[in-house]
Amino acid sequence: MGSKSALKQARVAGRRQQRNKSVRSQVKTNITRAEKLIFTGELDAAREAVTAAVSSLDKAAEKKMLHANNAARRKSRLLKKLNQAAAQPKSAPKPEKAA
Repeated sequence: MGSKSALKQARVAGRRQQRNKSVRSQVKTNITRAEKLIFTGELDAAREAVTAAVSSLDKAAEKKMLHANNAARRKSRLLKKLNQAAAQPKSAPKPEKAA
């Protein structure tokens, strides 16, 4: 059995862990949603989803729930995927050969 202060810190750590877990889960959900839209080619919806994901990453980093460099790396990778998808020309249907 620990001291009173150690027991209190354990309780505080448990509450913080629950709060942080929900925020980190929301960040992951936003990133996954954005990546799905990017890979399906829905770029307009993907831009909105990326904006939401970047916002949630910034908030998590600001509250020290994620390290600032971790959030920056994730934002960079997400935006890189979006920009690459936007840069690719849309595939036009192939013309049929005349027999």
